[in-house]
Amino acid sequence: MQSSLAYLLAPALGYLLAQTIKYILGLRSGKGWKAMTRSGGMPSGHTATVTALVAVIFFHEGASDLFAVATAYATLFVYDALVARRSIGEQGSALLRLIEKSPFAKDPLPRVAMGHQPLEVIAGGVLGTAIGYVVALFITI
Repeated sequence: MQSSLAYLLAPALGYLLAQTIKYILGLRSGKGWKAMTRSGGMPSGHTATVTALVAVIFFHEGASDLFAVATAYATLFVYDALVARRSIGEQGSALLRLIEKSPFAKDPLPRVAMGHQPLEVIAGGVLGTAIGYVVALFITI
């Protein structure tokens, strides 16, 4: 197989496996499908996806130009999941608490999408790296 197939397969597997793990862990907490389809949670599907891509590129090409571009992309993506989206989620939670106390709140409250905790991002990174490595082993250059 071509290495370009590995560059599609690794991130797809990273995302699918991360979401499957979320579903399994969600069964224990009674969330099930909701855990699989909502943002946040263990492990980070965002991180698993981009880390799998970066890892498979590295294991195929080494520290190439493509690896550098993918790493820059992954860094921004993980930063967004960990810092920006987490901050927005915390602000949303605080806003909901204020709205709930208001006597004028009559409309249904929106759901707050939380970003990831550091441990969730680390778990997604480990999972993505492992998937990238396994895909690189089984798909020839």
